[in-house]
Amino acid sequence: MKIYSLSLLSVTPTMPAQATMLGTYQELSSFSFYQKNSVGEFMTFFTKTVAERTPANQPSSVEENNYKAHVFRTSGRGPNSMGMAAVLITDLEYPYRTAFSLLTKVLDENAGLMAALPAPSAAPSFGSASANAFGGNPSQAAAGGLPPAQKGKLEGTLTGLVAKYQDPKQADTIMRVQQELDETKVVLHKTIESVLERGEKLDNLVERSNALSLQSKMFYKTAKKQNSCCVIM
Repeated sequence: MKIYSLSLLSVTPTMPAQATMLGTYQELSSFSFYQKNSVGEFMTFFTKTVAERTPANQPSSVEENNYKAHVFRTSGRGPNSMGMAAVLITDLEYPYRTAFSLLTKVLDENAGLMAALPAPSAAPSFGSASANAFGGNPSQAAAGGLPPAQKGKLEGTLTGLVAKYQDPKQADTIMRVQQELDETKVVLHKTIESVLERGEKLDNLVERSNALSLQSKMFYKTAKKQNSCCVIM
């Protein structure tokens, strides 16, 4: 059982939603030196995808080959307020209870960060020339980004949590007091396509995404053709 990535994002209330990475930590030591950059880009890509495409207040797990992205997204306190999403990428064996205990902890302990974020501006429509496939262009970072000091502190916290929760048995003992999570109803998705809009294909999203380098797109195509287990596909 292994954690590969833990991230916290802000999410606009617009339709379609736009997610901005507030902080992330990736544990890629199990991948080779030549794979790490591409794997890391795809982890970020899928993290934003599930954060934007899963409904608020509905814990969900998206399964894709040998990986699961667990996501818990909250809505803002007002109709025009930014929401937050915590996303955890693990292997298939990592237990749901521990995953959502961790996501709940991240959201609860960082709820105050939303007060430091500027109000969301109108997000460009999906697929427009001024937007990435996910997350908009870099100039939109100010709509949900954190100052460097706060981002560094958040990522330090995420790093510590990943280290603590790598062993789910130990982490589950720590979180046992949150017994209500035993009854958490998690919506399970077998493939990433199940959270995409009707008619959308992952291959097309990868091809259009400005968030992925040409090298990573080629790596995606090769890994898919070979049905490799070394990258999130």
